Amino acid sequence: MPGQTADELLSLFDRAPLNRRYWVSFMLLSALFVLEFFDFLVVGYLLAVLGPQWHLTYGQSALILYSGGIGSILGALFFGGLADAWGRKSQMIIGTFICAIAAGLIGLVPAGAWQIFAVLRFFVGVGLTAGVTPSLTILVELTPTRNRTLLTSFYIVFASAGGLLASTTSAALLAALGWRGVAMLGVSPAIVGILIWFLVPESVRWLVAKGRFAEARAVVAKHLDLPLRRVPLPTIAPTSPPRGKLSELYHHPRMFWETILIWGGSSTAGYGVYLWGPTIVALALGVSVPKAAAYFVFVALGGVGGKIVVTFLAPLIGRRPLGVIWGIGGVVTLAAAGYYHAVVLGGLPLMVILLCASTFFIEGGFSNLAPYTVESYGVNLGARASGLGQAANGVGKILGPLSLALIAGSSNVVSPQATADAVFPAYLFLAFCMALVALSFLVLGVETHGKAMAFAADEMPAPARQTALGTPTR
Repeated sequence: MPGQTADELLSLFDRAPLNRRYWVSFMLLSALFVLEFFDFLVVGYLLAVLGPQWHLTYGQSALILYSGGIGSILGALFFGGLADAWGRKSQMIIGTFICAIAAGLIGLVPAGAWQIFAVLRFFVGVGLTAGVTPSLTILVELTPTRNRTLLTSFYIVFASAGGLLASTTSAALLAALGWRGVAMLGVSPAIVGILIWFLVPESVRWLVAKGRFAEARAVVAKHLDLPLRRVPLPTIAPTSPPRGKLSELYHHPRMFWETILIWGGSSTAGYGVYLWGPTIVALALGVSVPKAAAYFVFVALGGVGGKIVVTFLAPLIGRRPLGVIWGIGGVVTLAAAGYYHAVVLGGLPLMVILLCASTFFIEGGFSNLAPYTVESYGVNLGARASGLGQAANGVGKILGPLSLALIAGSSNVVSPQATADAVFPAYLFLAFCMALVALSFLVLGVETHGKAMAFAADEMPAPARQTALGTPTR
């Protein structure tokens, strides 16, 4: 008697309605995104306070900022591999606790001990990508194909919500709690991590890819509230289950380099704006740190708005053309923000207006490219591909803040004049990074909207492989 493939089980799961179990998982994973990105981005406001207090140089400040980037590179690659080999859920929980503990401990750093601050930022970066890499992968795999482009794009909105939370919290509570009190709020992701452990299931698609059919069947039965006997049980073992070898990503060199360029270019531009932004605005415009933080509430809202617009545009025009358009928008707005950084329009700094426009495109683009990476690589490589993207993202977390420090002169003390001289060339560099994003989507991109996710793409017949990896929809 011939064995039963996993097609019927996966088809049953993919046809499932967006029920209460789905939305509980979606909300918890979204809350995790908000709080972990709060932990990562709040440092820009803490540093705006500590830079003058601790008499930090640009080099010391940049080390604090990009130590998180180094940690995020290692966390993404290491935990991305583990998530493909051992499962998405356990790695997500471990990463969440690393991020929460390290972020909370920053509030206990002795005065002037910027080296300890930098080490803890390193572990915040490790925990951030160890948590968000499998969380993005599991959501892409949990969402039905018919809803995937819309809902997974919307999911990335919550990363910008983390930036918004960082700016509003800093504006409202820095004076009342001090920088230590705001830093200690960073332990909050641990609470969500506990809830995820109990309420979010392991990825059905990953369980099937690993040949753990009984577990996959049980998850589908519970998700659909069906008796176990009514859910098909596959019997044909997969020929190539997911492993943790990162070298397998380069079996698809076009996607490999596209992933590096779109993630690295976008994150360099984005983190250059967010991590140096409060300091630049405060010094170049001569305003207080809470005032600069208040301005950045609107900058963060620009990012949220961009992601919401992308959420509804992506299903209409597709991921590839949207990536090109949003990359070009980032080029124009960043170059203009640097050039007009000293201009005031109607009492409002033009730089702030243009930074809002730049995050509309930069952050909006992440809503498109983050799920696109998982979709294009398929289930067997999904977490590692997301990890590769997050690693490139980590490089951007370094290059973004480092660009201004190098252009200003890393030994210079953070000061208004050094900042003013460096703003335009630094923002031109960030605009160039967004140009790379647009070109990568144009030259290397494929269309994944509405395409079923592959398992082992390199083992498929050519027509099936082409469809699963995203032949452009006509």
